[in-house]
Amino acid sequence: MDSGENPTRLASDLIFASRVFSVCRERYRLGEREVVRDVVHHPGAVVMVPLLGDGRVVMVRQWRAPAGRKLLELPAGTLEPGEEPAAAAERELQEEIGYRAGRLTALGSFYSAPGFCTERLHLFLAEDLVPDPRPGDEDEAIEVVTLPLGEALEQALRGELQDAKTIAGLCLAAARLGLWGAGR
Repeated sequence: MDSGENPTRLASDLIFASRVFSVCRERYRLGEREVVRDVVHHPGAVVMVPLLGDGRVVMVRQWRAPAGRKLLELPAGTLEPGEEPAAAAERELQEEIGYRAGRLTALGSFYSAPGFCTERLHLFLAEDLVPDPRPGDEDEAIEVVTLPLGEALEQALRGELQDAKTIAGLCLAAARLGLWGAGR
């Protein structure tokens, strides 16, 4: 039931803090009631759909502890304090796939899991790629994978891709490029 107004935060207690995120137990006034929510506070991240001139998308395969296996994903990364999303996108492209984008187009932003997390993902289409590698994070083991954009979309439709940001990114990029639209 919608009370017509936004809840008022009454308190926020830090439960856990790490290098990347923190968890707080927050109390809110929601109409006549008080509710408690555990919230993961995250600085936000970027996701890129890097397209080579021949129509192949550059993706990464890496092991993800929460999934317990390797996942095929679009390159992505966490925003550094005060970093603009476009600058983070350029940095992450160089670190994860070894390219710099000649053209970077913002495709929008979205929350990864708004039921419990503040992480907002900023999506970019990266085109006119030029090799320009930069050392990546020491705690990552990334395999670079290229495949036709159409095949990546088909993998998403078949349920073979399990990463939500990758599925959303591929779909939004394909729609932007006129490859996928209503009635597909």
